[in-house]
Amino acid sequence: MKRSPFVFGVFVCVTTFGAAFARGQSAPVVTLTRLQCGTNAAPTDVGQRFSDTYAISGLTVQLTFSCYLIKHNDDYLIWDTGNPVGAAATAPKTTLVDLLGQLKLAPTQVKYVAISHYHGDHTGQAGQFPHATLLIGKGDWDVVTDPKSATIAAPLANWTTGGGKVEPVIGDKDVFGDGTVIMLNTPGHTPGHHSLLVRLKEMGNVLITGDLSHFHENYESGGVPTFNTDRAASVASIDRFKKLATNLKATVIIQHDDRDVGKLPAFPAAAK
Repeated sequence: MKRSPFVFGVFVCVTTFGAAFARGQSAPVVTLTRLQCGTNAAPTDVGQRFSDTYAISGLTVQLTFSCYLIKHNDDYLIWDTGNPVGAAATAPKTTLVDLLGQLKLAPTQVKYVAISHYHGDHTGQAGQFPHATLLIGKGDWDVVTDPKSATIAAPLANWTTGGGKVEPVIGDKDVFGDGTVIMLNTPGHTPGHHSLLVRLKEMGNVLITGDLSHFHENYESGGVPTFNTDRAASVASIDRFKKLATNLKATVIIQHDDRDVGKLPAFPAAAK
């Protein structure tokens, strides 16, 4: 049977990558640290807005605001930047810059700010890293650069006004080119929504949802919030993500569910 060059190339790439890890040679050092990116609100009745089929009734869930720091050798990526600093009840008690300071890192050491989607509780502190390259789904970038989206775009003004480098991501994005950190195209919550795969040497594969699902019960039932932008895309993305989780035997971290905080070491420790 004749193989296409593309299929053969992918096979060689994956095989070589796997062999390098197996030999322990030239494998990058990758770690994952959870950062608290906002003050938890009171437990929330999620029955009203988080299922458009009335599948959840009377369920109260403790939601949280999570960001993540990924170290890849000497490069750093921040996944989502949480709520903005300020007087709001959900504003973080400690800024991302201060949290990085506790890890002896300066903001200028962050190479990438990658956001799951454009909602304010995921972009609120992005402006603290103006030197970083912004990685954002192309569908979301189209929204935030629309002149009618000034409020949505405000936290990303550094990039929408040309002050910083931005890469609108189409499809999946292998951030460091070696398969260890991959932005996964999971549209539906917003047009360009992405989730994240991080492949760790000791812990194994970790899948971080973004807002693909907000809590366990919605993830397990395939529930779609009433405020998602595309229902069919949401259902397809959840299906894809679940299949990835099964095939990769991955630890799934639902980013807003407080019950998943303990799946990673407590700050300042990192999963390896």
